[in-house]
Amino acid sequence: INSEGWTFLEWTIDETDDISNRLIENGYQVNYLKADQASEQSFKQLGHSSASPAIIHLATHGFFFPDSDKENNLVFKQAHNPMLRSGLIMAGGNTTWQGNRDEQLNEDGILTAYEISLMNLSETELVVLSACDTGLGDIKGHEGVYGLQRAFKKAGVKNIIMSLWQIPDRESATFMIQFYKNWLDKGMSIKEAFNKTQLEMQERFYDPYQWA
Repeated sequence: INSEGWTFLEWTIDETDDISNRLIENGYQVNYLKADQASEQSFKQLGHSSASPAIIHLATHGFFFPDSDKENNLVFKQAHNPMLRSGLIMAGGNTTWQGNRDEQLNEDGILTAYEISLMNLSETELVVLSACDTGLGDIKGHEGVYGLQRAFKKAGVKNIIMSLWQIPDRESATFMIQFYKNWLDKGMSIKEAFNKTQLEMQERFYDPYQWA
């Protein structure tokens, strides 16, 4: 990852289309935002004037930079606070990442862990981060990992699904769709559905990189 920006994740369209339809079929009221609609500003409205949604699913790019990783001038690598070195790319974030932020926008399109930690998501049962490196963070003694996991927990989220490495786009979409099938269609608990999906993916894809 460098200042050149982020590539388009084509399989996120199939993933989110399927999950949105599946949620609707299971009686959920869905607010499905993609492309330019999926802005940082729209995300920050969650839990602001009404209860946060039961499920939040984000299919995008995620990032985390260790404290020692400061080989270039990216501001997100230089921050002392680890909660600013971890985050998600929202609409317009690629432009900011390349150093060409649109000053007319209220937000820069890069949603940091620190910003998430200030939100009220106490009514959210599950956050799914279908993105790379979302489970990473700085380890601070006995205080745990400082990153997106801590941010969503501070915001009040009960369950989080996230990744520990740069997950492949197509296999990630396959995993997520299968997880929602097991959880919503088959009535499993979140933990049961997640474990079942891992076993099913293990049978399809030998490399743990694609399912673990």
